[in-house]
Amino acid sequence: MGISQASFDKPDDQRDFPNGHADFVHVGDKTVARSTMKPGWKWSNDVKPIVKTDSCQMLHTGVCISGHLRVEHTDGSTADLKEGDAYVVEPGHDAWVVGDAPFTSIDWAPLAADFAKPAK
Repeated sequence: MGISQASFDKPDDQRDFPNGHADFVHVGDKTVARSTMKPGWKWSNDVKPIVKTDSCQMLHTGVCISGHLRVEHTDGSTADLKEGDAYVVEPGHDAWVVGDAPFTSIDWAPLAADFAKPAK
């Protein structure tokens, strides 16, 4: 067993994308992401051109640290994620920052390290 820890003050990886960025730390065999999206960020405008999928195909499991994000799933369901909200967002969605404050979240889904990773 034991204890593993890592600090976002010294991320193992960083990824910039238009209107935002993500920092990644490896904790044991897991990857945890801290993402910050600025006002005006929208997945379909800022990340879609990088990953080249019609909608975000990542499973997101995390917690909102600050800000407000609207998520719209391809099935038509929507959710507003705000500070203190824990969430699971299934693949097949778009999302955008609402308001004038950045949205910051911590995500530990199985493929968190793949967020905004360029398509091959």
